[in-house]
Amino acid sequence: MSHSSGVRQAQKQRTRQAFLDAALELLEEQSLSSLGLREVTRAVGVAPTAFYRHFPSIADLGVALVEEALGGLHPMISGTVSEAGDSGERVERAVALIARHVRAYPAHVRFVARERNGGVQAVRAAIAEQMDRFTEEVRAELARQPESAGWSDDDLLMLAGLYVDQMLMTASTFLEARPEEWEGVG
Repeated sequence: MSHSSGVRQAQKQRTRQAFLDAALELLEEQSLSSLGLREVTRAVGVAPTAFYRHFPSIADLGVALVEEALGGLHPMISGTVSEAGDSGERVERAVALIARHVRAYPAHVRFVARERNGGVQAVRAAIAEQMDRFTEEVRAELARQPESAGWSDDDLLMLAGLYVDQMLMTASTFLEARPEEWEGVG
């Protein structure tokens, strides 16, 4: 790769990230379905046509935000469930992980919580796909636990789904709470 193409690629990646960051900031107060392309490009400081070099649509921008928000959590979630300890310790680790994540990425968590049932179908589908992956990963880890001996895959999948739903509800609760109310967690 030539130096100039490397510089161009780095600039393209910075602009793409600027779109993601601007959208996330704008989404603090509104849903993705009400977000306008001009609003995002104005926040980034580029012409509206520049948006299309990075995303085919606002929905695709939303899908990229889902990946940014949830994609990197998979190893942490399954690691939390798979580590040694009783179920109470696993729950404590999960709550601590959620608290750290909400503290570090509140806008991402707010976006996922709001858009999980929002108006943009592609984003709802991307969130559902990520949640299904989490559920399957948790099911696989639960199946390895001695306490799960004799449980059917369907029962483990149902329990894993409950864990994953509870994790998202816990994250939403942390978002709504004042920081001093969850001091000492995570």
